[in-house]
Amino acid sequence: MSADAETSNEAAVARSSLDLLRRPAFLALLAFRVAITLSYQIVAVTVGWHIYEITRNTFSLGLIGLAEVLPFVCVAPFAGYLIDHLPRRKLGMAACAALLLTAMILLLVAAGKLPVHGIWPIYAAIVFTGAARSFLNPTYNAIFARVLPREDYARGSAFSGITWDLSTVIGPALGGVLVGWSGTPLSYAVACGFAVLAIVALVALRIEEPKHEGPSAPIFASIAEGARFVFSQQVMLGAMSLDMFSVLLGGVVAMLPAFIHDILHYGPQGLGILRAAPALGSILMGVWLARHPLSKNAGRTLLFAVAGFGLSVIAFGLSRSFWLSAAILLAYGACDAISVVLRTTIMQLVTPDDMRGRVSSINGIFVSSSNEFGAFYAGTMARLLGLIPAVLVGGCAILGVVGTVAWKAPKLRNLDLKDLQ
Repeated sequence: MSADAETSNEAAVARSSLDLLRRPAFLALLAFRVAITLSYQIVAVTVGWHIYEITRNTFSLGLIGLAEVLPFVCVAPFAGYLIDHLPRRKLGMAACAALLLTAMILLLVAAGKLPVHGIWPIYAAIVFTGAARSFLNPTYNAIFARVLPREDYARGSAFSGITWDLSTVIGPALGGVLVGWSGTPLSYAVACGFAVLAIVALVALRIEEPKHEGPSAPIFASIAEGARFVFSQQVMLGAMSLDMFSVLLGGVVAMLPAFIHDILHYGPQGLGILRAAPALGSILMGVWLARHPLSKNAGRTLLFAVAGFGLSVIAFGLSRSFWLSAAILLAYGACDAISVVLRTTIMQLVTPDDMRGRVSSINGIFVSSSNEFGAFYAGTMARLLGLIPAVLVGGCAILGVVGTVAWKAPKLRNLDLKDLQ
């Protein structure tokens, strides 16, 4: 191919990618995701600082994850069933309203306006957050498939990843700045504002909801049907397993308050920078993937990306320099972006429309909940082994998971995305 032809092809790809941003429904969906992610991320970084400031105990940071993940896992299967059978926009609005209520409770706790004191009211609010979050990603994924055609799923997933990562750059950084400047109450108040904006974005979103004809299957039979579908798909199951174990075992982000206090010796602004670094790496990689969507050798690329994620965890555990640690987390985020885009695209291409809620909820149990289980795992291992050894063990375990999945899931290892389209 000539240089002029290559340049013309790249320009056509760029125009095709940007066309997605001219679709009002897709823009409204991205606005919803940005706003609710900012709200959640600001709360997450503020809660971590709030609790560690009170307890100075890494195990208490791990309990944050446990308090969120248990209700998430319990509610997620039922959330998926409801999303497949009820209006998806309204369920998304209800979940946003629940997160708004949670942020308001935390604001009252931080301002000393509740009659109860200590850290237990904070953990109680986090429990409610976990239940509400079980609706968010399945709702988003189900609506995503209604606003874009199949041929645009890969590029749409890249833009989705960019908006997610941009939010996880701005959210933690903003949370850290707000806590350092004015304390936790203002940070929680700003999180309330973003939750309101998320509700507004869903009100503005106009899509055709799927019609459900005939009687619904019994709820537990319907949930079981979704589980059987996932476990019958080697490619999907392998991709979910890679993401689940990498996040579970590589939970360095949950330990950042301890690294900031005890290893790197920075204040809350430094915590915001380190929390933002993985997302910034993901954004840079997401921009590249939007221009160069992956298709050929997608399975091998996914395996190499997760291996790079594990190596980044090990390198972070060995670093004693703040800025070197930030650079390592940048690479950590870039590897994670490749994994997220490929896994999301695989899930969207393989899943029938009438099962998107249930499959997304199972994916959430596999992947989203592993963030919180990972936080609990990291806190527990840090208490048992020490902070640095726990991180190194987790990174080495991720490399072992990559080898196991490569061996046990040959369909994923040899996958090209064009085989699914």
